Amino acid sequence: MQRAGSVVSRLGSRLQALPSAPCRSLSCAQDVLHRTPLYDFHLAHGGKMVAFAGWSLPVQYRDSHVNSHLHTRQHCSLFDVSHMLQTKIFGCDRVKLMESLVVGDIAELKPNQGTLSLFTNEAGGILDDLIVTNASEGHLYVVSNAGCREKDLTLMQDKVRELQNKGSDVALEVMDNALLALQGPTAAQVLQAGVADDLQKLPFMTSAVMEVFGVSGCRVTRCGYTGEDGVEISVPAAEAVHLAAALLKNPEVKLAGLAARDSLRLEAGLCLYGNDIDEHTTPVEGSLSWTLGKRRRATMDFPGASVIVPQLKSKAQRRRVGLTCDGAPVRAQSPILSPEGTVIGAVTSGCPSPCLKKNVAMGYVPYEYSRPGTPLLVEVRRKQQPAVVSKMPFVPTNYYILK
Repeated sequence: MQRAGSVVSRLGSRLQALPSAPCRSLSCAQDVLHRTPLYDFHLAHGGKMVAFAGWSLPVQYRDSHVNSHLHTRQHCSLFDVSHMLQTKIFGCDRVKLMESLVVGDIAELKPNQGTLSLFTNEAGGILDDLIVTNASEGHLYVVSNAGCREKDLTLMQDKVRELQNKGSDVALEVMDNALLALQGPTAAQVLQAGVADDLQKLPFMTSAVMEVFGVSGCRVTRCGYTGEDGVEISVPAAEAVHLAAALLKNPEVKLAGLAARDSLRLEAGLCLYGNDIDEHTTPVEGSLSWTLGKRRRATMDFPGASVIVPQLKSKAQRRRVGLTCDGAPVRAQSPILSPEGTVIGAVTSGCPSPCLKKNVAMGYVPYEYSRPGTPLLVEVRRKQQPAVVSKMPFVPTNYYILK
């Protein structure tokens, strides 16, 4: 394990140094960064601000990255994810619009049920990953990545205009709400003190609009990016600081930043768009075949279906896998080698796991090397070290599922 300070320092420099791109997750110079409604709140609480996807966000606070990570696993942490793009899609043809862009079965979603889905292109590549919720108020609530904001908006707005020109009833609204993620095993207990709704009736990937600690009109969704139980709360921007302060009054809650969020999602085996999946990755290659709706596989009426669906049976030539290893930490772009020393792939994300006390990573290898338990090599600082293909998630998930 490396010292927490060195991990955060490296992550912080990486966040600020990468060049801007249309859909890179990490970018931008500090002087042109967007600020969330909690920017001053972060500074007041010791947040170390860095550039991320065009926004100024805290990479960590006064606690070390490792302590923040472990606190999330053992208690709960509050993350500012207001940089994410939140949109609403209205109209009788809202499902038609969304299913023309994504691989999931949106029509089957029950009221207030959500699903992870993927925007794809005609070549089968992933344009972005997003969560679509069938809001009972008569619209689709969509959350997608900040780094893909302009591309996603153009994609959706162009399709709205196309369908409107054909007489369809559909419209899109960009929301300016803040978005707070409360994550960890005690998150529901903390939140329950501030809501009248029974959170035991709100399972994973469902949502409801409720008053939260005196703030009306909040959409609470049981989901997150850590592998733990938790919620994401879409809150009117003007009330974001009030809500964050109310949550922090509970000693269970601590603020957490991008460094902990990255290591938590990696332990949970979750992808970071622009690193682990991109426009040159199909859902099958990215080990995301489960996002393909059964009906959608049969109808093959989503972008790239002619490429993606055959891969389900013929097996894609490469596959995203998990890797574990000891020794020096494995980083993105590190070569993956066969036991004989031939380069067969590359790491897309990697870090020392605070929970497992060993290095975890994910990357792409040919299908024949993708079976868990397969011994491989990774190259770190021009030295080869053993690695093993491992099942993901690396750390068991704790999503709240109704029995």
